[in-house]
Amino acid sequence: MERDVMLQKLMEMDFIATDLGLYLNTHPEETEAITAYRQVIAAAETLRAKFEAAYGPLCSFRSDTQEGDTSWQWKNDPWPWQLGANPSLAGKECM
Repeated sequence: MERDVMLQKLMEMDFIATDLGLYLNTHPEETEAITAYRQVIAAAETLRAKFEAAYGPLCSFRSDTQEGDTSWQWKNDPWPWQLGANPSLAGKECM
């Protein structure tokens, strides 16, 4: 899976997890929603780990997780909110 596709899928999964979390705030006994929430969290963590292994950290607090690294990885490449790292901003100008 290429970088932009992985990042898009992660954004989708994070949206679903947020939406399910909000739903569960008002429906805490909904077992199907709890199961779906756990599944999407697990899938997102797996994909996030693959993405970060291939392209670097998505969050500064996760940037020191690579075994054997001797430098602060967060400074490398574009940051997630920069044009080069975010497929939804491709071709747009920042104001």
